[in-house]
Amino acid sequence: MKVKAYLQIIMKIDEENRSAAAKVYNDYRQPFLDNVEGALTKELLIRDEDIQVIHGFDSMEHAKAYLETDLFNNDVASGLQPTWAADPDIRFYDVA
Repeated sequence: MKVKAYLQIIMKIDEENRSAAAKVYNDYRQPFLDNVEGALTKELLIRDEDIQVIHGFDSMEHAKAYLETDLFNNDVASGLQPTWAADPDIRFYDVA
């Protein structure tokens, strides 16, 4: 199946909190791929100024629906929230 939509979450995370954030990513990457409807890919991008997680989905509908799942709200977001230096920037993209 091809990626047709992306969810990008950009987070400002201070250096001392980055290992905790990476642990959350690693703990929930496979459950995301195995259990979230339409999930195809998930990548962690690290820059000096921020950390980004790029999620690939089979449709925009599934990309937006992920933010309403228990996995996102009860596990991923709650695990990451203590590491944030600011609120995350959440963006959606259609693949042309």
